Amino acid sequence: MSAPTVSAHGKDGDHSHGNEHGHGFSHPMPIWMLLAVFFALLGLTVLTVYQSTFDLGNMEIWLSLSIATVKAGLVIAFFMHLVWDKPLNAIIILGSLIFVALFLGFTLMDAEGYRDRIIMTSTLEQSQPAAGDVEVSK
Repeated sequence: MSAPTVSAHGKDGDHSHGNEHGHGFSHPMPIWMLLAVFFALLGLTVLTVYQSTFDLGNMEIWLSLSIATVKAGLVIAFFMHLVWDKPLNAIIILGSLIFVALFLGFTLMDAEGYRDRIIMTSTLEQSQPAAGDVEVSK
């Protein structure tokens, strides 16, 4: 009696190794899609730099965070393959993003209440000479 042969594909030449379609782990993406995401990220980066030249007051932080969120969404969706992943992973990531947005939003709302005191305190400190400074008059 001969022993069963074991090939690279499994026992007795069995070709079923858990992957029936012959695809690997990765999700091949067309070059045009990679380039589109790349140029979108470049454009959003240029937009971020351009918007920093304007004085938008309180809206500046919100605009910067919005652009950064869109950029992070593109990276997560396409380069981390979330588009082709299980829906549960998308729900977990979206839930995390909502939690971070709420955390930042509540922090910024709270900081806004103390803004006048912080600005007033820093202005007073700059206008008064330090304790070791002595004016010399001639």
